[in-house]
Amino acid sequence: MNWSIALAWTALLVAGAGLVTGRRFAADMKQAHAKLLGRSELVESHAGRIEYAAAGSGPTVLMIHGSGGGFDQGLAFARPLIDMGYRIIAPSRFGYLRSSFPPDPSPEAQADIFAQLLDILGINRLPVIGGSAGALSAIAFAIRHPDRCSALLPIVPAAYAPDIHPGSMSPLAAAIMRFGLRSDFLFWLGLLAAPRAMTRTLLATDPRVVTAASPDEQARVKKILWDILPVSARVHGLMNDTRLASHPLPMALDRITAPTLTISLADDRFGTFAAARHIAANVRGARMVSYPTGGHVWVGHQREMFAEIDHFLRSL
Repeated sequence: MNWSIALAWTALLVAGAGLVTGRRFAADMKQAHAKLLGRSELVESHAGRIEYAAAGSGPTVLMIHGSGGGFDQGLAFARPLIDMGYRIIAPSRFGYLRSSFPPDPSPEAQADIFAQLLDILGINRLPVIGGSAGALSAIAFAIRHPDRCSALLPIVPAAYAPDIHPGSMSPLAAAIMRFGLRSDFLFWLGLLAAPRAMTRTLLATDPRVVTAASPDEQARVKKILWDILPVSARVHGLMNDTRLASHPLPMALDRITAPTLTISLADDRFGTFAAARHIAANVRGARMVSYPTGGHVWVGHQREMFAEIDHFLRSL
């Protein structure tokens, strides 16, 4: 074969693959942005803009999202509660989507902004659910605003535990944090090319647990990952969560007076089982629900976990 012809065909194939890839990326990003449009509101606080969304009707619950989230993740997480007859208020934490990233992005500062949001919305007191890194500001809210917190639910809490010592990141995790979280394209490419590695690294869940789960649970896990797009609109919040949750500080758990239910899974690779156990042991009257497997996103336990949450909330 004439080498010039072979090179020309190779160049054409590479260009065609690049064109197809570019079109698919553009279509997926258009869809990711479209899913956010018109679903949230903005209010001003002393720390800048607060984005939030509300859905459902019934008793009101504050749902604080985890890493990689925003109001959209909060609503998706709380969908079973909405279906059970609750009204969910889901804010975007500092640095996520349209919420500001102030000079002090600590969990304590975020908790104070939640209290201000409740003032703006005319809500006096309500239960607070915090998932993953969102549990830090949920716990801070219960400590700093006990009169506003009628119940506390740290779910897979990325919080302090005395017997957990954070280790160094794997090379893949470090690469994702350094490059992937700053680039929609690289993050999107990772979702396509290495979904199992992304599940293991970002969701702290054994991909084999997901593979063995029902089709509905597999779809839920996939949605959690893909809903992180556009990651470029969440990067400041994600990097802040990485800093805070990698080395969480002790909190004054003994000052929490709200009824408390914490939930975690023994095989959560983020080590939240130890954190949940620490919360249950140090918050007066707290109860812990645990499952042996399911990872950080409780694969296989969606229905029973929310049944526990519903029972706890209705018992207050």
